[in-house]
Amino acid sequence: MVSGFGITPDEFREFSGFLEQSCGILLAEHKQYLVQSRLGKIMQQQGCQNLRELLARLNRPGGGGLKEQVIDAMTTNETLWFRDVHPYEILKERLLPELKAASRFQKLRIWSAACSTGQEPYSISMVIDEFKQANPGAFSSGEEILATDISSTVLEQARRGEYEMLALGRGLSQDRLHQYFQPMPDGSWTINTRIKSRVRFQSLNLLGTYGALGQFDMIFCRNVLIYFSSDVKQEILRKMHRQLRPGGYLLLGASESLSGLSDLYRMIHCRPGIIYQAI
Repeated sequence: MVSGFGITPDEFREFSGFLEQSCGILLAEHKQYLVQSRLGKIMQQQGCQNLRELLARLNRPGGGGLKEQVIDAMTTNETLWFRDVHPYEILKERLLPELKAASRFQKLRIWSAACSTGQEPYSISMVIDEFKQANPGAFSSGEEILATDISSTVLEQARRGEYEMLALGRGLSQDRLHQYFQPMPDGSWTINTRIKSRVRFQSLNLLGTYGALGQFDMIFCRNVLIYFSSDVKQEILRKMHRQLRPGGYLLLGASESLSGLSDLYRMIHCRPGIIYQAI
């Protein structure tokens, strides 16, 4: 790994601009250490002595593979099972009962945006499974959870559905572990086929277009908008509104809020938690 490489203010501004333009991530001025710690290995592999050399290679024709590596390295993939708990309680106690009758003649569709290594969409699938066990015949037309992320690395791991015990210990109860996972000879655990079959993984840059994704009953877009500028965040939320079925729901992260879009979304207080309904 390249150790202790320096970054000039101009290099940092240029790299920050590249990152925001490529995937929307906004780097604060004090985040130079993050660039140094995450790009060192790539710079060594590419034989780059400084950040300007790496930027030059990123701007060359045919640099798509390198661009993907850099975005992968700079993307935060911190996640856990049933993160913050209350969104999943809202899903089970309020949203699924409401949608049960409405979805009688159409498939229940949920979008997990920025799904990382799969904990969120698989958690959603477990909640649906528990709801269906308690409500036989619910969602007879089926369910689909579309899980998207910009990182091909985390999507590959998510598709496998295999996790080390350390990762499983972050938010997953022992009851759910033994109900929905099977131990593997190497010490890891794999999620069962029923939970996995509801989830479809797909590569997606949130700066792109969503029209081909179809319509959803709800969108989980949690703990990702905090990395975007206000303008980019609003554009993403406008595009997501177009993908929600009439009256569909948007769930954001605990530290995220929706402002300036009262013409598109209605705030609903669930105590605890807030969700947004498409107008």
